[in-house]
Amino acid sequence: MFSLDVYQTRRDRLKAQLPDGAMAVIAAAEEVIRNRDAEYPFRQSSDFLYLTGFNEPDAVLVLRPNAPERLFVRPRDPDREVWTGRRLGPERVQESLGIAEGSPLDALSTDMQAMLDETTWLEYPFDCTVTSALIEKCLADRKSHGRRQELLSHRVDLSRRLHQARMIKGPEEIQAMQTAGRISAAGHVDAMRMCRPGLTEDQLASVVEHRFRMEGSPSVAYQTIVGGGENACILHYIDRQDPLHDGDLVLIDAGCEIEGYAGDITRTFPVNGRFSGPQAEIYDLVLQAQADALAEMCVGRSIRLYHQTAVRTLTEGLIALGFIQGPLEDALEEKRFHPFYMHGTGHLLGLDVHDVGRYENDGDPVLLEDGMVLTCEPGLYLSQRLSIPEQFQGIGVRIEDDVLITADGPQVLTGDVPKSRDEIEALMRDGACAVS
Repeated sequence: MFSLDVYQTRRDRLKAQLPDGAMAVIAAAEEVIRNRDAEYPFRQSSDFLYLTGFNEPDAVLVLRPNAPERLFVRPRDPDREVWTGRRLGPERVQESLGIAEGSPLDALSTDMQAMLDETTWLEYPFDCTVTSALIEKCLADRKSHGRRQELLSHRVDLSRRLHQARMIKGPEEIQAMQTAGRISAAGHVDAMRMCRPGLTEDQLASVVEHRFRMEGSPSVAYQTIVGGGENACILHYIDRQDPLHDGDLVLIDAGCEIEGYAGDITRTFPVNGRFSGPQAEIYDLVLQAQADALAEMCVGRSIRLYHQTAVRTLTEGLIALGFIQGPLEDALEEKRFHPFYMHGTGHLLGLDVHDVGRYENDGDPVLLEDGMVLTCEPGLYLSQRLSIPEQFQGIGVRIEDDVLITADGPQVLTGDVPKSRDEIEALMRDGACAVS
């Protein structure tokens, strides 16, 4: 959790955008049952976490321009807390979170009706099912049909304001993401050192995630992807059941969370520590595409430009390899690269691994700004189903880093893990010696 001033500033900034008579409502995430009496690990709603820093389920934040902030939370319950852990309780909301009023959750329904009587403008995140359900119930319970209709016609999606704010990271967010990048990189380095033929994909994933936990991260930012050989050509491959084979590449896409902020790194390397000739050709092409794309990640440039740059470099390489036909401009216009490269070159990164924020405004691409964080992740996926020379089939390569946009140029937050072939081979050679 950041300092209370950080969250207060965020709430004040949001309230300043609300018109008189408005009320903004946002609910915390709910616990989700995995099976029978077991829950999935709790992950707070990112928008709610952004505004409060509070990491308990079943809470509701209410903001109004000219009224005290209120947070409805579960009451203290010693009997329940023995089983499920300590609760903050409404009595400690102001002291612990800096929110003016803490109220018991069971008062929400009655108090919400009273607050709606004073409300002419209602904002809440439409994409949050918990909040939406709460609002719909409150409006359905309105005794005055006329007032209900008035509020129904004055509803605004709070996500638009929140998500615009979340696009630009403050100093505390950047620091958290730097830490997430460093720890994520350490996990990838350990995987390179420990990798050898015969390990399973899941065993290699455990190496990465062990380092995350040992370095202080409470969670992965998303399910760890480890794909050996042909499995690397499946973009979100999470089965991780196959053994790693001598002569194959393995692709790892993994990142940890720090203060809710995600790291997101992909590296591809040879299982036996040595790139073959075809593997090296494809790897170097992807690495060049990333370098070219990174050079375009500058303040004031289109958010689309670095993707277009990576696509151009990859397409040139595919033509040179004879996998697709030129000329270059025709190949680009007809997207002949698409069977080999079918995803974007990056995405916004923050409290969500695919973070919120617009990529276009009224059809025009967003321009990169100081404080944005994005990934840069070109790849090539030479599935066995493609009509290409056999020695290239089953090669999947992606290289991904987290990039902070600054006035001085792009800053890579995940540079602690090697990505040149020489560096990777040297690390794996030294790691094999240390293990043996």
